[in-house]
Parts: sequence; C-alpha cells; structure tokens
Amino acid sequence: MKVLVLYDYPPSPGGLATQGQLLHKGLEEMGVEVFSVNFESAQEKEWYYRWFGPDVVVGVGYWGHTSHLVLHPKRYGITPIPWLVADGYMANYQEILEDLPLILVTSNWVKKVYMRDGLSGKNIEVLHVGCDTDSFIKRDKKDPKISTVREALGVAEEQIMIMTVGGDAASKGAQEVMQALAINDPEAPDWKYVCKVWPQPRTEQQNLADMQLATHLGIEKNVVYTTSRISRNFMPYLLASCDIYAAPSRLEGFGMIQVEANACEKPVVGIKAMGMLDTLVHGKTAFLADVAQEIKLRETILGDESGYESGHKYVFKRPRTVDYRASIHDIANYLMDLMKNSELREQMGAEGRKRVVENFDYRVIAKKFANIVSKRLGIS
Repeated sequence: MKVLVLYDYPPSPGGLATQGQLLHKGLEEMGVEVFSVNFESAQEKEWYYRWFGPDVVVGVGYWGHTSHLVLHPKRYGITPIPWLVADGYMANYQEILEDLPLILVTSNWVKKVYMRDGLSGKNIEVLHVGCDTDSFIKRDKKDPKISTVREALGVAEEQIMIMTVGGDAASKGAQEVMQALAINDPEAPDWKYVCKVWPQPRTEQQNLADMQLATHLGIEKNVVYTTSRISRNFMPYLLASCDIYAAPSRLEGFGMIQVEANACEKPVVGIKAMGMLDTLVHGKTAFLADVAQEIKLRETILGDESGYESGHKYVFKRPRTVDYRASIHDIANYLMDLMKNSELREQMGAEGRKRVVENFDYRVIAKKFANIVSKRLGIS
C-alpha cells in the first residue's frame, strides 16, 4: 500500500496536524510507503500523484476542506479517503461525499452528525485519533521538567492542580468548571485552576470574559490563564504537571487532549456526550458529567466554504444542537471526590493509561486504518 497523507504540513501544534502526523508515523513504522504534504499545496500534491502514484490519499480536515481533500485527488484519478471531524452544518457537499467508497470520521458522534446532515453512513467508518503513548506518560512531580512547569504557573507543590487546555478555555467547559470550583471552594483542599489557551484575538476577548466570571465567583486568585505559544514537545510535560484534567467540553468530536491526559495517568472530568463517549469510561478512566443543556439553533449563516455567497441564511427544518453544557453540580461532585482522594486519582489515571495504550496508541490506529482500507477497498 502506498499512502499520501494531506494535513497541515509541516505540522503545527494543532489537533488536525497531530492527527495526520501520527497516522504517517504509525504507517511508516509498519513498513507502509507513506509521504505527507500540505492539504492546500496543489502543485506539490500533483507532484506526488505523478511520481509516487499513491493507492490512496488520506486527507485530514472537515467537510469544508472537500475541494482540497477529495476533489483535487479525484481530478488526477487517485482514490481520496477524507478523515473528517465535525464543524458546523455540512451544507453543500452531501452528493460528493456520499459518492466516495470510504470516509473516515473520528468518533461515532461525528458519524451521527454527518448522517444528520444528509449522508447515509454506508461508506463511513470510525477511526479514532492516535496518541503518542511513548511521549505522554506518567512523570514524577519531583522531576525538574515537571516541577518547573508548576513553579512557572504559580502552583505550589502541595496544591491540587486542575487543568484545561484548548484554543480557548470556554469551549472546553472552563466556565462550568469555575462555577463548580466556586461551589467546592469552602471545603476543598488547596487548589489552583490552570487554563492554557492559544494566543489569538478571539481568545483574548474570551479570556477577559472568563476572568470576569472568576472574579464574580470570588476565585480569581486561584485561577491562572496562560496564553504563550507552545510546541507539541512541551505538551506531555504540561499535562503531566497537573493532578486532574478537567474539560467537560461544549463541543468535542474526539477529545485528543483528554486522551493524552489519560495517557499521562491523569483522571479526566468530561461530559457524557459526543466523542468522549468513545474515549472515556465513566467511573473507570474519567467522570462524565450529565448534559444539563443543549444549545440549539433554528438557522445559520453560510458562506464560501459551503458553496454559497457570503451571508447566506439557511433555516433548518428542525432546530439543530450546536453545543452542550455539562451539569455544574456533577462537575463539582466529581472534582471534590478527586481533589480529596489521591488514591482515586492514581487508580483512575492508571486505568486511563491502560485504555489509551490498548485502544488509541498511534500504532494501533495505523493498523486499524490498514485493516479498514483492505476490507473496504481491497488495497493491502
């Protein structure tokens, strides 16, 4: 089998780039002939089509990247396999995607979203995102690489460090976590809540709103927001420095960082919905808060990415759920259990590591990919 992988290459620190990079790494270690190229690099993609002659082109992205991931390789007679996440309403690519022999999606929830938006699901297979379990491991708190992370964040050795990581924190459920921590604060052990977000104008505005909430709740001295740029090399140490990873996300098609936190033997607090139903096991590797609210829309604005003119209004036949809110009281109860019980944290962390190694290690995912392609397309 010869595979060309399309993603944000060379890889940025983002989730989609990591998704593609780890698939490449896993296939290469299996002995598969594989190359990677930026999904938008038309000339370079064509160069690979002509001299490498891949059997399949695997494109990492979402439905809005269809022209880059599907139509471009098809034009040169190459079989495309898009590996998609869910992002908004798929408005104008149903026919193109339905006609493909194989589509990969990152979770069973993402598959349901694409079927909700018009695909039959007959050509859709779930392929979870890989995790580098050689890098994301348990590390001793006294390791200088860990202790200096905590020191830089202003977290004392004896404090319970709860962490959320994302492009912004609110979309990962940070506001719900802060409200839960405010409920717990009078009886909880000494704690700090660290939110690591990506520096961008939208994030700056959201950070301000989040910190205003922390001030309103009276916990601002215990909340740390950090916005510096970091690489994937730093992530294993950042996650290993916390005691609890809390991300009851409002929208999550897989939950890569929750999986990476489990790989570092950290217990996770999530939400009983979406991709986390695939990746986390309630009461064993994580605590999943119930859904308290579903945010629904009756209409949306579409644009060029959907094949419409900018500002096109689209009205749904029935309201669509666009994100979720986790139960604050569930989060508070689960956090309190974990904050007060170090043995429970260690037990759930160990179970999480075991599950990640068995199900989400990048080598396991690469083998699953090869099996799916062989079964569906007869290519080995």
